[in-house]
Amino acid sequence: MTIAVAYVLCLMVVALALFALDFLRVDVVALILLLLLTVPGRWIPGLLTPSQALAGFGSETIMVLIGLFILTAGIVKTGVVERIGLRIASLGSSRPVAFTRFIILSAGATSAFVSNTLTTAVFLPIAIGASRRARISASKMLMPMAFASILAGTITVIGTSTNLVVSGLLPQYGLEPLDFFEMAPVGGVIAVIGFVYLLFLAPRLIPDRGAADPEKSVESRQFRTEVVVTEKSPLAGKTLADLRLGDLLSLFVVNVRRGSRRRPRATDKLREGDELVIEGSSQDILSVKDLTGMGIKPEVDLTEVAEQSPDTRIVEAMVLPRSPLVGRTLADSRFKEFTGLTVLGLNSAHEHRKVENLSSWPLRPSDVLLLQGKAEDIERLPPESLLLLEDVSAHHPRSPKGTIAAAIFTASMILGATGVLALPIAFLLGVLGLVLTHCLTADEVYAAVDWRLLVMIGAMMAFGKAMETSGASTWAAGLVVEHVSPLGGRTVMAAFFLLTMLLSQPMSNQAAVLIVLPVAVATAHSLGLDPRSLVITVTLAASCSFLTPLEPSCLLVYGPGRYRFFDYARVGLPLTVIAFTISMLLVPVFWPLKTG
Repeated sequence: MTIAVAYVLCLMVVALALFALDFLRVDVVALILLLLLTVPGRWIPGLLTPSQALAGFGSETIMVLIGLFILTAGIVKTGVVERIGLRIASLGSSRPVAFTRFIILSAGATSAFVSNTLTTAVFLPIAIGASRRARISASKMLMPMAFASILAGTITVIGTSTNLVVSGLLPQYGLEPLDFFEMAPVGGVIAVIGFVYLLFLAPRLIPDRGAADPEKSVESRQFRTEVVVTEKSPLAGKTLADLRLGDLLSLFVVNVRRGSRRRPRATDKLREGDELVIEGSSQDILSVKDLTGMGIKPEVDLTEVAEQSPDTRIVEAMVLPRSPLVGRTLADSRFKEFTGLTVLGLNSAHEHRKVENLSSWPLRPSDVLLLQGKAEDIERLPPESLLLLEDVSAHHPRSPKGTIAAAIFTASMILGATGVLALPIAFLLGVLGLVLTHCLTADEVYAAVDWRLLVMIGAMMAFGKAMETSGASTWAAGLVVEHVSPLGGRTVMAAFFLLTMLLSQPMSNQAAVLIVLPVAVATAHSLGLDPRSLVITVTLAASCSFLTPLEPSCLLVYGPGRYRFFDYARVGLPLTVIAFTISMLLVPVFWPLKTG
C-alpha cells in the first residue's frame, strides 16, 4: 500500500464519519475532501491536479441535473403537478382503501420521470387528506408512498440523480452512458413486486401512529372570498356534496348566492353564475384557480382579463389602525383603481361570520387582505395604511401556462429519451423554452436548482477520480478478488450490492455510489467480468435506502406519519431483501457477468 492509497482511504473513512454524523453540510464535507485531495498533491504523488479536481463541475451530469431541476420547477410553478393532484384526489369517493392504493401507485408512476423527493412532497398533502377520508392512520399510507417513489426511480435514467451521476461517470471508465430505459428490465420488476409488498403486506408491519395533525399542515389564518361558477362550467348541475371542496382543498362553503336568493344546502344543484362564499387558508383559496369551471369572483369581474404577467405577486397585508381604509368598504375606497391590486380574500377577527360580500364589508383595524397584483404596485402600498405580512406567491401557480410547460417538459423528455438530442441539450432546450414562454422568470430558474447537491456531486466526482489515480480502487479491488472472487461472480455482485446499500443508509446515495463505483469497475477488470453488470448492481443498490429515515423522501413523511426511527428498518428490510434477490437473479441475465 502506497502513501497515496493510505491517504485516500483515510479520507474515505473521515468522509463516511462526517456524512453519518451530519456535523457539517454534505456540500461542505465534499469541498473539504476536494481540497484535501488537491492541496497535498505536491508532496504526495498520485493525488489530483487542479484540472482533475474541478472536472466534475463541468460534466454532462451536472448539466443534466440543472436542466432537470428547472424543467421540474416549470411544471410545479405553472400548476401542472397541483392540477394532477386535484384530479387524483377527486377520484377518491366510496372506496377509500382502493383510493389509498391508487395514490401509492400514482406516486410511484410519477417518480419514474420526476425526482422521488419532489414526488413525495407533492403527494404528501393528498395522501394525508386521503387517509383522513379513509379514516385510517396516516402512518399506514405515508411510508409506503415514500418507498414507492424511491422504487420507481430505478426504472429510468432520470428517476433519481444517482442514476444520472452513474451515467455521467461511465465514459470515464470507457463505458457507454446508461440508456434512458436501460435499467427498466430489472428496476421495473423490483418496482412491481415491491409495490405488491407495499400495498398488501407493509401496512400490517407499520404501527398505527394515529392521524397526522392537520393543524400543523395548514395555515391558521382563514380567509373569506367569493367564487363564481363560470360560463359552460362542467360543475353546473353538480351539488356541493359532489364538489367535495372540504375534502379536496379544505375549503368551507359558507353560503351560495343565486341573484338575491341564498341557498347553502348541500343538495342544491349549481348553475352557471352562482356565487359561493368560501373560507380557507390562502393556499387553499389560490388552488381554486386550478379547478376547471370555477373562478375567484374579483378576478372574474375584472374587465381586463389579460393574462397575468410573470411578476404578479400575491401577498397578505394587514389594515393598520390609522389607515384611511378603516370604516370604508373596498367599493367606497375604490381600492382597485388607486392601488392597482385585486383583493382575493379577507380575514377579519371582527364579526367574522358576517363577512359574505367583500366589496361591501367595512374594513376594521387588523383585518387582513389577500392581495394580487404587480410587484411594483405592491411596493407602492403606503406603509402607514397596510402592513405586508407574507408573500404567498409560491402557492399561486401560473395556470394559463400549464399546458405550455407540460408540453415543453414532455418534448424534452422524448427528445432526450429517443436520442434525437443528447440529454443535456434536450433539457437545456426545454429550459430556454420555459423562459421564452414566461413559464418561469430568470430568477426562478436559478432558484430552482439545488446548488448544494450539485456542489456535493461535483466534489465527490473528484474523490472517485482520486480513488483511481492514487491506486486506491485497484488496491480495494485486490482485496475483493482475494477474499470474495473464489466464491464466484454472483458473490462479487452480492458483496458490492450490500456494500453500496449499507453506505447509502448514513450518507447520500450519490456519495455512496461515487465511492463504490471505481472499486467495482476495477474489480471487474481484475476478474475478467463485464464491468456493466457490477455498475448496474451498484446503481440499483444505491436506491435501497429503506432502513433509516435519512433519505429525503423518507424524511418528508417522518413527522406527518409520526414514525419512529426503527419503523423504517421493520418495513424496509423485507423491501431491501426483495430488491437484493431480484437484482442477483436478473442482472446477470440482462448484463452477463462474463464478457464474450
